[in-house]
Amino acid sequence: MSTAAGTPATIQVDHLTRRFGEHVAVDDISFLVPAGLMTGFVGGNGAGKTTTMRMIMGVLGIHAGQVSWGDRPITTADRRSIGYMPEERGLYPKQKVAQQLVYLAQLKGMDAGSAKRVVEEHLERLGLADRAGDNLEALSLGNQQRVQIIAALMIRPAALILDEPFSGLDPAAVDAMADLLREHTARGVPVLFSSHQLDLVDRLCDRLIILSGGTVRAQGTPDELRGSAPRRHRLGVVGDAGWVRGTPGLHVLDVDGPQAVVELSEDDPAEQQRTLDALLSEGVRRGGVTELTPIIPPLSDIYREATA
Repeated sequence: MSTAAGTPATIQVDHLTRRFGEHVAVDDISFLVPAGLMTGFVGGNGAGKTTTMRMIMGVLGIHAGQVSWGDRPITTADRRSIGYMPEERGLYPKQKVAQQLVYLAQLKGMDAGSAKRVVEEHLERLGLADRAGDNLEALSLGNQQRVQIIAALMIRPAALILDEPFSGLDPAAVDAMADLLREHTARGVPVLFSSHQLDLVDRLCDRLIILSGGTVRAQGTPDELRGSAPRRHRLGVVGDAGWVRGTPGLHVLDVDGPQAVVELSEDDPAEQQRTLDALLSEGVRRGGVTELTPIIPPLSDIYREATA
């Protein structure tokens, strides 16, 4: 059965390509934004994030590939049900905050009473209730960002496509925004947002897509991406750890007195475990092991390795 417009559904991007003249901005990329999950879109300037979001939303034409909504190609009606926050902000600086949000909600089909009620609720949630009667231009850039976020969230969207939604927000606003997004994913809404804040993406996202040069370099859950990274351990021994150099199955990345950082060179998990067992036994034989701890790579390390 086909997914109805306005019903949350997985967004599927298949072999999407976009060129600007001779420049290929997005080059044959494929990924999923699963229903009910928060997906982070990370990459440097010019990686293709904004161009991809614009193609999903129909703002830019697609030169090759397809965007699907559930089990069928996405339609204009589907796109109308998506809460979209573009890179360029689209609110009116000389209009009052609540007034224009109510107007935008009515354009999306809400009656006046419902629009007023939902706008007041979101202004309260994001700490802007006392600025409802101010012109947008009187607000700080961070507070203007909050208003733009409300414009995307207040329509009970079937999906959310957000380009740098956390830019300029203080920690309290980030937490409030994250809570709001989680409420939407809890009812099955797929969320795709881009950000340069890798620690924030790491903390919030169920899935990650790493773009560089218009191509997908890595994607998956945080655990899957970490699992694909080289397995590194911190070794602490009694005495000098220099003896680890030349140990079969290891790349020694650093030795500093009794401490060493090593990387397992074998791909097979059983071989990796045998290497660790042998390393531990040799350390005990040489005087004692104080630490043998796996190093959990931060997203920043995974990102650098994927885009190198």
